[in-house]
Order: sequence, then structure tokens, then C-alpha cells
Amino acid sequence: MIVAVGIGLALAILLIVGRLLLRRSLREKYAVMWIAIALVVLVLGLFPQLLLGLTDVLGVQVPANLLFALAIVLLLGVALHLSWELSQAEEEIRRVAEETAILRADLDAIRSRLAASPERDGTGDDGPDHANT
Repeated sequence: MIVAVGIGLALAILLIVGRLLLRRSLREKYAVMWIAIALVVLVLGLFPQLLLGLTDVLGVQVPANLLFALAIVLLLGVALHLSWELSQAEEEIRRVAEETAILRADLDAIRSRLAASPERDGTGDDGPDHANT
């Protein structure tokens, strides 16, 4: 029964990741991680004796403990990676906000100069280049 659940879970992950990729809801760099997880779950589902052999090699008493330990390490890695991505995104947002503020200030200065220029005040005086001689 547990083997069928493992295989079903792996296939469900692959199907969901495939759909998210097709809808462009998931970026490829994250999809690679989920596909790798699904393949590992699929291999362990198809060959459960691999987990038993791995527990013997690593000296773990119960195979479930090894699964939980691997899951915790995986989740810590994902959390660290997402924290790094978030930090990068925050830095980019701050930079773009600063550039937008500078451009907005420049645009306001240009608008105020245009509003104060002689062509806009209705006098028709174009300056010394068009003086009557």
C-alpha cells in the first residue's frame, strides 16, 4: 500500500509541475528541484529496499527517521534558497524604486521649466533671436 502511495505522490508531483510549467506559473529553476524530488520519491516507491540499504549504510535505526531527516534537510535548503531569492528581489525593488523617484523628480523639474518658459506665457516673445530690427 505504501509503495502505491509513494508512486502516486511522485506522479502527482510530476503532473502538477508539468502543468505549472505549461501555464508559466512556475519558473524552470524551481521546477528542476521539484522534478528531482519527484524522481527520488518515485525511485524509492519502486525500490523500497534502497531505503532499507541506505539506513543500514548510514546507521539509522528506522527508515522513517531517515526520510524525516532528509525531508528536514531538504526543507532547510529550500527555505535558505527562497530567503536568498527574496533578498535579491528586495534589493532589486529598492533599486528600481530609487531610480523611479529620481526620474520622477527629473520629469517634474522639466515640467516646471516648460510651464515657466516664455513660449507658454502667451506673450509671443521668442527671445533675442527674433528681435525686430
